[in-house]
Amino acid sequence: MLIDAHQHFWKLADRAGQWPPAALAAIYRDFGPADLQPALAQCRVTGTVLVQSLPTLADTHYLLEMAQRNPFVLGVVGWVDLLAADAPAQIAALAQHPKLKGLRPMLQDLPDIQWIANPALAPALCAMEAHGLVFDALVLPQHLQALRIMAQRHPALSIVIDHAAKPEIAEQRLEPWRTHLQALATLPQVHCKLSGLLTEAGDSPNAQALGPYVDHALKVFGVRRLIWGSDWPVLQLVADYPDWLAMARALCRAHAGMDDAGMAAIFGGNARRLYHLD
Repeated sequence: MLIDAHQHFWKLADRAGQWPPAALAAIYRDFGPADLQPALAQCRVTGTVLVQSLPTLADTHYLLEMAQRNPFVLGVVGWVDLLAADAPAQIAALAQHPKLKGLRPMLQDLPDIQWIANPALAPALCAMEAHGLVFDALVLPQHLQALRIMAQRHPALSIVIDHAAKPEIAEQRLEPWRTHLQALATLPQVHCKLSGLLTEAGDSPNAQALGPYVDHALKVFGVRRLIWGSDWPVLQLVADYPDWLAMARALCRAHAGMDDAGMAAIFGGNARRLYHLD
């Protein structure tokens, strides 16, 4: 069962002043289920995880509505202000929806790179634990040390690092990303998404550029904690959906010791287990 663990829908009317800018013509329009379904059918993708891209409760409710109307959306990762006084109550209310599977603060956009290590987040994070929700970490390499502090405080909280923390592929820079990712991988509740990497590759969005980064993620997380996602429609800035899927499969298959069971886990089984997908 092939699952895309990271895709988006959006309406430009809801995104005034928000990313993407008009200069990114390939993705500066509305994207909904009808836009994605042909690629899913072509690639035989069974289901998806729909991830927030606006830091608003309204966007989370919109995504849950989309999931309710489109059976191929197996789960939603939404947003809550985790520092709000009523965050635990908001989380409890949202968790009543059967397709709410996780939450994602947009850490990469926050000016404080230590934000996620703030002890004041504990009530919201404990509420996520209580309701079995996954913490999607939208981070850059400079956030990984703070994320590890948070993860150590909350060993029962399932965490997945989106886009492998966006390593500096265009600059061919592995450190300190490589060291910090390895440190996080020692914590058994932390997973990693094989998504969003092509858009970090600059003028060389190809398998050769991605190879060292995918290989390291596989080395430290193994085949049971690495999860494939498309990052569609952002993906369309650099590649078509089938091309990225084929590239990701080839990169994983080339890893030493990879077998059919490992491939099945990365491209579906791990997402089903982590997000408790039906």
